[in-house]
Amino acid sequence: MTFELFYWPGLQGRGEFVRLAFEATGTPFVEIVQGEGPGQGMDGMLHTMDDPACTDPPFAPPFLRADGELIGQTANILAFLGPVLGLVGESPRARRFVNQLQLTLADLVAEVHDGHHPISSRLYYSNQRAEARKRTAELIDYRLPKFFDYFERVLTNNPHAGGWLSERAMSYADLSLFQLIAGLNYAFPRAMAGFAKAYPRCQGVHDGVARQPRIAAYLKSPRRIAFNTTGIFRHYKELDRASPF
Repeated sequence: MTFELFYWPGLQGRGEFVRLAFEATGTPFVEIVQGEGPGQGMDGMLHTMDDPACTDPPFAPPFLRADGELIGQTANILAFLGPVLGLVGESPRARRFVNQLQLTLADLVAEVHDGHHPISSRLYYSNQRAEARKRTAELIDYRLPKFFDYFERVLTNNPHAGGWLSERAMSYADLSLFQLIAGLNYAFPRAMAGFAKAYPRCQGVHDGVARQPRIAAYLKSPRRIAFNTTGIFRHYKELDRASPF
């Protein structure tokens, strides 16, 4: 099976959750926007996404082409890749639960994005600073603890040893939880100062993923796009605040 990932250039964004699944398993894939041949580059991505003849078009990047099939939405892509790459348990119940976790993570990712763009994604951050301060205060003081209380409880209640979210092995939801924590550490270093002590099991997932040999190599490689102020996780000093944890 061949895998082609379509996502905006120069951004981790939502595409990074898919990249981590490939990198963790050593699975070859192609980033279409990095290519220069026919059907590649930005023009290739936009043409594929907007093709009026496509019967199952994606709404927006990221989307994946796997042996000719187009699959959109990060959680949907990962639900497809999980069994193929061995990043989810074999039982239907385990697969539904990991998908549930991924969808919950996606909810929080959306809230993080809306922290710095609370009015409109079309407006620059500089056009909504005051609103962003109010939205981010709510995110940090209330929403982050609410979400991480949940994930800590999931980890506590997992009857299997290993320290992962589901069953005994690392799943794509664990990879995504790692990415979320890493992004929040970049965006809100003050707010995240007490995180490891307050949520030791969530921190354990982050550290466990980072220790995976392929992930450790990826994080040190030029393939890992650095966090920056054009992605989902952005560091604006005026939005960071004292830790709620």
